[in-house]
Amino acid sequence: MSKKTRKYSSKIVDGVEQAPSRAMLRAVGFEEEDFLKPQVGIASTWSMVTPCNMHINKLADAAAEGANSSGCKSVIFNTISVSDGISMGTKGMRYSLVSREVIADSIETVVAGQGFDGLLAIGGCDKNMPGCLMAMARLDRPSIFVYGGSIQPGKDRTDIISVFEAVGAHSEGKISDIELLDIESKAIPGPGACGGMYTANTMASAIEALGISLPNSSAKEAVSSSKKEDCIEAGKALMNLIKKDLTPRKLLTKEAFENAITVVIALGGSTNAVLHLLAIAHEAKVDLTIDDFTRIGKKVPVLADLKPSGNYLMSELIEIGGITPLMRILLNEGLLHGDALTVSGRTLEENLNSVKEYPQDQKIIKEFNSPIRKDSHLRILYGNLAPEGAVAKISGKEGSSFRGKAKPFDSEEKAMKAIMEGNIKAGDIVIIRYEGPKGGPGMREMLSPTSAITGKGLGDKVAFLTDGRFSGGTHGFVVGHISPEAHLGGPLALVEEGDKIRIDADSNEVNLEVDKKTLEARKKKWKSPKEESEGVLRKYSRMVGSASSGAVTT
Repeated sequence: MSKKTRKYSSKIVDGVEQAPSRAMLRAVGFEEEDFLKPQVGIASTWSMVTPCNMHINKLADAAAEGANSSGCKSVIFNTISVSDGISMGTKGMRYSLVSREVIADSIETVVAGQGFDGLLAIGGCDKNMPGCLMAMARLDRPSIFVYGGSIQPGKDRTDIISVFEAVGAHSEGKISDIELLDIESKAIPGPGACGGMYTANTMASAIEALGISLPNSSAKEAVSSSKKEDCIEAGKALMNLIKKDLTPRKLLTKEAFENAITVVIALGGSTNAVLHLLAIAHEAKVDLTIDDFTRIGKKVPVLADLKPSGNYLMSELIEIGGITPLMRILLNEGLLHGDALTVSGRTLEENLNSVKEYPQDQKIIKEFNSPIRKDSHLRILYGNLAPEGAVAKISGKEGSSFRGKAKPFDSEEKAMKAIMEGNIKAGDIVIIRYEGPKGGPGMREMLSPTSAITGKGLGDKVAFLTDGRFSGGTHGFVVGHISPEAHLGGPLALVEEGDKIRIDADSNEVNLEVDKKTLEARKKKWKSPKEESEGVLRKYSRMVGSASSGAVTT
């Protein structure tokens, strides 16, 4: 191969002076002819930490097989994962968003340090997917992403959210110990990411819409033969990207991000997509802001009846064709940029030309003229409680406005205790603060308290505000990412029990109904109750920026 295809690896292995490098590489399986091939890193997020990633070592082998068959020399390496589902409701969850940065940093470090000419990354959990994309955007070397795939449903169409909501139902006396154990035991049948349109499936779909995955890579079950084939084909495609020098920043344009936002909205996806797409855009040097979600959301309807607020699982969407027919609908309606280039080497429109329509009798994707919601469920709110913005997830089933009395808590644990003890009533607005990027640190997701509220039958009767985040599995009247966060003295820190708050998803406002003079007096007395963290959380807290710009550390 010419040095054009070995732009980086040639500096590692060519010439007499690089004999020590070649000696080391021979020991890990390089043959003489491999030194003349483009070297590609296969970033595997395999671990036994979580079901989302427990099968990815086999997918990495398949990707390496595809890359090697196309004339590359593949090298598999690992990065970390933190399981949201396992750490949820504990202080361990503070490390979840932090892991996104660690993953991006670790992939960048290995790829740049080892002189790889290309990168294929396989992710299967909430943070390692955006982490992989952030690294790709930074490195700007030919790259392709493969989703590890969605989990199969548990018995009786259960999933992880079924378990979280069962906890609330159990505390209310609606189900017994044995019934709770039954749900717990059957909900997670094997490998794959959580099965609704939660953050993993949302981000996989967004990445495909960005053009960084092959068509329908996001819509394959983790244990399917088609997922293995997806990995092989992605490995082969990487060589074409190297030959054409087609790098991520040539694909990750403003139009590509607009495509991703459009697809996320149509699918009814997770609020975390806002945070992660902003972070990826930051690394790709694309000017994307939270207000772009409002601009695009005005004309894009929610079409997918998927969990958590809907009825169906990702596995059922896969059965009827995945997300490419949906993208075809959006393209036909003029809502996607069809000329956006993708890792297939073709434009998005070219990828979608041969896509079949959904079966006529399917019920998951609604007709464009009779959507679930006529505009976006992701609402960017402003007001005296969120001067820098907040992100709400309003499906429409909860109504479009909520006015109630504040019940503020200075940590997730304190709020959860109050919920489980029955101290939250209809009309309350639960506030969990000091859980922002700096104050948490780490911006914990609030799936445990929101699921407990739903399990108690209060999902449509209680609103929820936080400077932390929400899981993609959360539904109800929820507003997160409130900025500036309480730890920095943001208005959320000044709320007192009984204060009236109004949330309006039509006017996109969230306001504390307390006069300015009173708030100024409270601010003078305010002091953050959070103690400084140690270790990686301390470093993260000192470096991380606002949630309104993606909570990035670079």
